[in-house]
Amino acid sequence: MTTTQQKEKKSQSQRTVADLVEDIQSLTTEIQELYCLDEVPWVIGYSGGKDSTATLQLVWNAIAQLPPEKRTKTIHVITTDTLVENPYVSQWVKNSLKQMKVAVKEKQLPFEPHLLQPETKDTFWVGLIGKGYPAPRGKFRWCTERLKISPSNRFIRDVIRTNGEAILVLGIRKAESAKRANRMKKWEEKRVRERLSPNMNLPNSLVYSPVEDWRNDEVWLYLMQWENPWGYSNKDLFSMYRGASADNECPLVVDTSTPSCGSSRFGCWVCTLVSQDKSLSAMIQNDEEKEWLQPLLDFRKELDIEEGRKRRDFRRRSGDVQLYERNIEGDISVEPIPGPYLKEAREDWLRKLLTMQKQLRSTAPENMRDITIITTEELSEIRRIWLEERHEFDDSVPRIYQEVTGEEFIDPRPGADYSLLGSDEWAVLEEICDGDGMHLELMAKLLDTERQYRKKSRRVGIYEALEGCFRSSSRTPEEAIKNAHFKRDLKDAVDKGDVAKVKQLTLGDAVEQEESESKVPDWASMKFKKKSKK
Repeated sequence: MTTTQQKEKKSQSQRTVADLVEDIQSLTTEIQELYCLDEVPWVIGYSGGKDSTATLQLVWNAIAQLPPEKRTKTIHVITTDTLVENPYVSQWVKNSLKQMKVAVKEKQLPFEPHLLQPETKDTFWVGLIGKGYPAPRGKFRWCTERLKISPSNRFIRDVIRTNGEAILVLGIRKAESAKRANRMKKWEEKRVRERLSPNMNLPNSLVYSPVEDWRNDEVWLYLMQWENPWGYSNKDLFSMYRGASADNECPLVVDTSTPSCGSSRFGCWVCTLVSQDKSLSAMIQNDEEKEWLQPLLDFRKELDIEEGRKRRDFRRRSGDVQLYERNIEGDISVEPIPGPYLKEAREDWLRKLLTMQKQLRSTAPENMRDITIITTEELSEIRRIWLEERHEFDDSVPRIYQEVTGEEFIDPRPGADYSLLGSDEWAVLEEICDGDGMHLELMAKLLDTERQYRKKSRRVGIYEALEGCFRSSSRTPEEAIKNAHFKRDLKDAVDKGDVAKVKQLTLGDAVEQEESESKVPDWASMKFKKKSKK
């Protein structure tokens, strides 16, 4: 029977504390042998939670026992801060990394802690407020890749690019869920050597999961009975989990039969992919000193219940109208897929977010008064998107910031405050368009597109850009939706080979187009005619 099979057999039975001690000793030897086997650098994923802490602690203790001349290979410890983490968890992890750096220097160990963040263009608030993405849902889960996966994968790719390959050490366990267990078993079948599985997402990297067969109670037993080697407090981690349990019960783990608080989960406080943020709710419920975080729950609830079809565009960000079948109490209707938040909605979200940040800074404990919900860099990127991509040259970000905070917005982006068009020109344009939102959008796009090309030494592409403005904004919502239905019906007829239907649709469309062009004046003539009558 192989070592792996022996461990698998033990994991299936109720292992005793003695078994766990034996497994820890075995893992220590295994880690040391794998580390000394080659020059491939290691990357340990550390979230600050119990599983990743136990994994890092195992590796740390094993490597510390090696003689200095053998501790030559770098072990990177990476943590990803999504910028929308639970504030207490975020502070906990950052302080832990600081403590690691101190311990590494004192003990001359090969660990290098790294705090990773998503690129500014990919953050949650740039997506929601800048680009107008609605709160994430199961069918539109736009946040996970940008906030969590991309930063760590980018770092690992850099390590692979420099060294040729990498070994990724993770605190994943089969006991987490049946889905995780099945996936890990599939990885095991493809192992190239003992305990190392191929990484399906990143070529030239292998995955090592030392605590894969541990149960929740074994993880807690290890953390409570073995001292944290970089000088942090595992008991404080235990208390944080206990405070994040809805029933406030996370019993002291004294043996393998004692239940643990492994069901607690920490994540992004804005997450609308779960029914509620149980950990943050429990923290507030269990500790009066954390009641100042209540505005976060209230904001998240508003994000979650926001249907907001009236606050969202009838087109996608590309300007196209896409249709889908919507089931309303058994009745099927074909409607446009709601697009990004409209200008007024995006400005409203920004105002509410800044107001909440101001409130939190006034009510937070002294050690968290500098809490940042949205960074200056994110505000700058939101401003850039609104100005350059949305052509909203009234430049409302600095105005909203000053209205809410009472302070001037200092944009770190070079040349951000230079513009030929501003709020005065926007007001004039609004008056000319006289409440016609689509006309206002088209005129703003045309004017601002000309402004953008005016700054270039070569104006190649300006005609295509102007044509794009007309394609996305020249029709009224009713006309655009009607055109989308026509394209859908025509495609359906072509797919079915219905020649008669194709002729009917195309001939009918040609007649309607000719009649509309002869009877309906263009927007400009209607507006100026209205002005002249006045």
